[in-house]
Amino acid sequence: MENQKANKLVDKILKDLDESGINKEALIDDIKELRTYALEEQIPLVVKVLRLTYEHLEENSTFLIPILDDEPLEDEEEGAEGVNDLDTPVESLKYLIALTKNLNNKGNIADLREYKDLFARY
Repeated sequence: MENQKANKLVDKILKDLDESGINKEALIDDIKELRTYALEEQIPLVVKVLRLTYEHLEENSTFLIPILDDEPLEDEEEGAEGVNDLDTPVESLKYLIALTKNLNNKGNIADLREYKDLFARY
């Protein structure tokens, strides 16, 4: 997003996730605040994904959407380790939140659309 306050909030959310994991109440409040910046900047995809994210957290008390796969890894052992290390609720949520920081990247927009589809199928 273009707004510096929004980017600082993204950094705060990522830092909080690193330090204390998914603290549902504080996290939901921060995501709702981040959503208001997306509303101001009129970015409907981000508005929707953030709403779906905090609703998902409210319902499940954690983040159950897996991290997106880029490409399958060639080495199966490395692939299995990588999936286990990265496919955690905190890592997946961190990735989703980080996507909102640079919306000029077409890959980020595509990943946000994929998260939106995953929420719809969940």
